[in-house]
Amino acid sequence: MGGNAFGELLRDCRLSVGWTQDELASRSGVSAHSISVLEAGRRQPRLSSVSQLAEALGLDPGRREQLLAAARTVATPAALIPSPEPAPPAAARSNVAAPRQLPAAVAGFTGRASQLKELTSLLDRNGAVVISTISGTAGVGKTALAVHWSHEVADRFPDGQLYVNLRGFDSSGQPVQPAEAIRGFLDALGVPAQQIPTGLAEQAALYRSQLADRRILVVLDNARDAGQVRPLLPGSAQCVTVVTSRDHLGGLIVSEGAQAIPLDLMTAAEAYDLLASRLGPERLAAEPRAVSDLIELCASLPLALSIVAARATLTPTLSLTELAGQLRDVRDRLHALDIGDTSVNLSAVFSWSYRTLSAGAARMFRLLSLHPGPVISLSAAASLVGTGRGDARAALAELTRAQLLTEPGGGRFAYHDLLRAYSEGQAGQEESEPARRAAMHRMLDHYLHTAHAAALLLNPPNDQLSLAELQPGTYVDELADDEQAWQWFTTESPVFAGAIDRAAGAGFDTHAWQLACSVASFCIRAGQWTQMVTTHLVAVAAAERAGEPHGQTWSLRELGRAYIRLGRYPDARTSLLRALELDERLGDLSGQARTYNNLGIVAHAQGDHAEALEHGKTAYALFHAAGHRAGQADALNAIGWMQTQLGQHAEALDSCGQALELHRAVGSRHGEADTWDSLGYAHHNLGEHQRAVACYHNALDLYEKLGARHPQADTLMRLGETYQDAGDFTAAHQVWQRALPILDGLHHPDADVVRALLAE
Repeated sequence: MGGNAFGELLRDCRLSVGWTQDELASRSGVSAHSISVLEAGRRQPRLSSVSQLAEALGLDPGRREQLLAAARTVATPAALIPSPEPAPPAAARSNVAAPRQLPAAVAGFTGRASQLKELTSLLDRNGAVVISTISGTAGVGKTALAVHWSHEVADRFPDGQLYVNLRGFDSSGQPVQPAEAIRGFLDALGVPAQQIPTGLAEQAALYRSQLADRRILVVLDNARDAGQVRPLLPGSAQCVTVVTSRDHLGGLIVSEGAQAIPLDLMTAAEAYDLLASRLGPERLAAEPRAVSDLIELCASLPLALSIVAARATLTPTLSLTELAGQLRDVRDRLHALDIGDTSVNLSAVFSWSYRTLSAGAARMFRLLSLHPGPVISLSAAASLVGTGRGDARAALAELTRAQLLTEPGGGRFAYHDLLRAYSEGQAGQEESEPARRAAMHRMLDHYLHTAHAAALLLNPPNDQLSLAELQPGTYVDELADDEQAWQWFTTESPVFAGAIDRAAGAGFDTHAWQLACSVASFCIRAGQWTQMVTTHLVAVAAAERAGEPHGQTWSLRELGRAYIRLGRYPDARTSLLRALELDERLGDLSGQARTYNNLGIVAHAQGDHAEALEHGKTAYALFHAAGHRAGQADALNAIGWMQTQLGQHAEALDSCGQALELHRAVGSRHGEADTWDSLGYAHHNLGEHQRAVACYHNALDLYEKLGARHPQADTLMRLGETYQDAGDFTAAHQVWQRALPILDGLHHPDADVVRALLAE
């Protein structure tokens, strides 16, 4: 029995038990890498390792002896000596789970055997950076092939799989920027937001460094051109990259040595298998001539065949002969299905499917083109059409069954960019301009009013925007608490930038700046600072066009906050000073105070605590003059914190004591928790350890109730320092151990600080 046969036997044994390679490795003590190599038949097995594997698999005696006998036939005397695989270097290990970003594989995938074989052959190119480009016309199945193959070989990439849809040919004309794609990959790899640089070249370098010691599969789907792809390519020979595009990406083939895998139309046999997997061989056997006609009329194009199968499934009483007749009757069918014009050859199939929809589903399909994507929720879709949620849900379900929509999960829907283009065309033909504008208004109202309500739940004393009344037929998501608010923001965050851009582009300037400001606090906490800069530049311009100086100052202030988080302090100061000038002209005392608070943060970040203290005092005076009690409380806490930085700990206790009373009066539990933390820090610096511990515990109780994870970990770190200075090292380690999993879960760099403290 040869090595390959042994590998197949081992793999069969493992799969019969239902274990992955990683699970088998953890149970047997044999490394996952060794198991992968043995199964691939690329190295002779050590009998001691095979015995461990057989025992871990729990094989019956006969099957165990069969496996050992197979190993003996391929083992050499040298190979009988066990030698464990070296562990990967500590620096290459990650504290986060390996990313598993692949979309679900297409059910019933068929054909493409030669392309699958060619892709798999690339895995054996040791010592070379492997890049494969799958190119072909729209709807030919590039993504399906890439994803199906990626799932087949996923276990050969133990460090994970990264995936991004680059939307290179999206009808919105807005492909994913390389920096945005890299940011998503770095997030998946566990890189804290604070450690991600702002420049594309620096981000790409960090991304390559993260992949240097890992074996990861990278799938770059729907690329626009080589320029969009190059920054996303790993530099490690351990990684494999698969790129799909309608472009041939010749630049990658020439300069990067990419392996081109052109994807043409399916063979007749492959097309038949595709229909059989969807409709069953019995139904095809009953009408063989109609099946041949359908394959020919669909030009063996996988997407067209899939739509035909969906129609046949949704209407089982309709014969395949009748379906072929409907497709044959489409005017100028040959031109409509000509693969030389990808924007047209699928239109006939789309129109044929579209005409079968009910009136409600057809209208939903048209109006979905107004949404910026990439996915839409039920409430947003219901707002677009202005009907009840039940009707909207039924329309979306009908579109999903017709394969005009997909449901990635969580009650959210998406569709292919070509379907979006067709949808836009139908909307232009069948919906009047006032109807499209009214639908856009309702959709923007949905996002603005829900985001504003969510922002107030995250921080109840926040200043409220003056929102216009909801348009009839708009649905606002009901959020019960700050946890649900945070979840809504997290789920919808991919939509915000596009919605703000669409609002500004369609003349809804007030919606544009108000939505940007409503999502600002979430973006600050989520580390989406670069995106925040982009959206608030749009917001500032929109407020200017709308002639709303209050919106301009608000947007400038939030822009300044984003610049602060990015460490762009001169830009932050410039933006904040512009806001301050406008606020002074408007006589907006609260706005001026907010700006001075942020200027204080800039000064603090640059190490000028004295200037920061003065800004805090100015902010307090302005809030006091405006009668803004929540603002006064924030300013007093900021003053107290700056006083501790200057060694004025007694003064800090007085300032924070006043802040605590005001926070309680206005009902700001977040503010109260923050102030208890400041009080604990002041008491600690005064050597009053018991009082510091009590203050920190008060803060922790509130943070835990509020679900504020990072502030909770921050307080736990300081509480540990207090215990340590008080000589209670056991208590210090206990609270640091509580902080560590929170920080690890947030991918925060302070996790390493805590680990170092625990190691002392």
